[in-house]
Amino acid sequence: MDININLPEPHFLMTSSVQPRLQIQYSPEVEREITCVLSAIVAASPQLAATYNPRWLAIQLLEGDEPLLAELQAAAGGPTVMQTLADSLARLREIYGEDIDVTLADSRYNFVHQLVSQTVTRAPDASAGWSDRADKIFTHRYVGIPIFLLVMWIVFKTTTDVATPYLDWVDTIVSGPISRQTIALLEVLGLGGGWMESLLVDGVIAGVGGVLVFVPVLMSLYLVLAILEDSGYMARAAFVMDYFMGKLGLHGKSFLPLIVGFGCTVPALYATRTLENERDRILTGLLVPFMSCGARLPVYVLFAAIFFPRHAGLVIFGIYLFGILMAVLLGLLLRQTLFKKGEALPLLMEFPPYRMPTLKNIWHYVWERTSAFIHNATTVILAASIVIWLLMAIPIRGNGTFAETDLSDSAFVTLAQTVAPAMSLQGFGNWEAGGALVTGLVAKEVVISTLAQVYNVADTDTETEPVSLGEDALFVVTSFTEATLDTLKSVPLIIGINLFEDDGADTNSDLKQAIRQGFQQSSGGHGSLAALAFMVFVLLYTPCMASLAAERHELGAKWMWFSVVGQLALAWLMSMLVFQVGLLLGWG
Repeated sequence: MDININLPEPHFLMTSSVQPRLQIQYSPEVEREITCVLSAIVAASPQLAATYNPRWLAIQLLEGDEPLLAELQAAAGGPTVMQTLADSLARLREIYGEDIDVTLADSRYNFVHQLVSQTVTRAPDASAGWSDRADKIFTHRYVGIPIFLLVMWIVFKTTTDVATPYLDWVDTIVSGPISRQTIALLEVLGLGGGWMESLLVDGVIAGVGGVLVFVPVLMSLYLVLAILEDSGYMARAAFVMDYFMGKLGLHGKSFLPLIVGFGCTVPALYATRTLENERDRILTGLLVPFMSCGARLPVYVLFAAIFFPRHAGLVIFGIYLFGILMAVLLGLLLRQTLFKKGEALPLLMEFPPYRMPTLKNIWHYVWERTSAFIHNATTVILAASIVIWLLMAIPIRGNGTFAETDLSDSAFVTLAQTVAPAMSLQGFGNWEAGGALVTGLVAKEVVISTLAQVYNVADTDTETEPVSLGEDALFVVTSFTEATLDTLKSVPLIIGINLFEDDGADTNSDLKQAIRQGFQQSSGGHGSLAALAFMVFVLLYTPCMASLAAERHELGAKWMWFSVVGQLALAWLMSMLVFQVGLLLGWG
């Protein structure tokens, strides 16, 4: 490496010690304001001028160095300098916008770039050249976007096609061996056939188990996202999407909370803290709920498998894109109305190097997010499942008693029947769907657990002949082996190749059959169209109670209620349009 230091005279000042002192030259406008503040410091506060280099102090004050600002306010002549500083900042904001520190940092980076280019000669680096060539493709303004969409398509194909055998395996284990052995244990304890059996089997196992079924789906999703993040691609995706963030009037940093929203809405809302501007923070927080969180994915997977078994991946991908589209349209609308003032600032970020993902990082990423989902299923969903079971066990009409009443006479059905008529235009005006949407306000996973409970699918195995614990254990092992083989068979489906006649998907389980029949009846024979409208409603309405608490904490109660009312209205309107327009076009 050859290093030569021969720079133009303005970049170095000579001192009495004959050592060159580096001085960065900023734009003429910035230099003028630096001189104004520097002069005020020297004239009004000579003590500070003697303590610090006046030029350095002026630059730090323009950047908003809080300790130095506090020291200036307490120093002699401080108010005079502060007034000069305020005037200089006002003039610079008219030219450069709010973040003056970004402007100054950009000037430093440009200077360093020029300095390095003039003084450093590097040997050719093959890896750097490969990375630069790859970035020219992946971050291209136009080519990068189709590549990003293709990557997301592979993500959802992996989630829906490859994980399905394991999904069916967990479903079989929950509704089979676990339910059977629970009933057998209660019989031994003398608690069989009563309300305790109903609570555990129809409430806890049907509710929580109905959600845990989708753990393989989420693990496959997090696995692919972990590979993309650890390889360095996700940072490139953020850069590609920054152009669209600018069109929405948002800072490029807004893309990061929106990406987090695909995992969970709550941390995505808290991630808006990284945005300095309040306008950007509130607008981004209002758009985050339209990014489909992981809790919604089980609903999409279930309904897509029932009504669109051959195109499940495409339907789920379309739902995700529809959420992004709604966020874009809503962002444009809000930008022209409530958030009209202000311009988006440029995104400054450093790309991590491309690297081979490590098993340790991938496992940490997958386990951290999957365990959070499981924890949620064993706490919030457990409580919700018990509450739903209680509502179904309490008789409101008829002659039944507690836990011995017809479902049609229960408190839950009475509540659900009051909500169902509001969804008749959407094609799912049955009380089962209405009740599931109400409980889905707690958490979107509860939609699945509610449907599992109200359709009472756990009862299908209770009248079969007893099966020993050893036989059930053997069944668990053999069925897991079969699911693994089916998964290997389904890998080619990611690129649309089906090498086998049966792809392993099971669309004939009791819950799926019950949902299919319910939507067919409520929609007048247009079950697929009603199911699509149902997925759109789940996509657009309030994510969960935890997200509301996060919205209230980060955005304030006013914006939280604005989001709740707006999302419910938008969900009702768009799902109605999907069903009604679909009928006019002859779909479903």
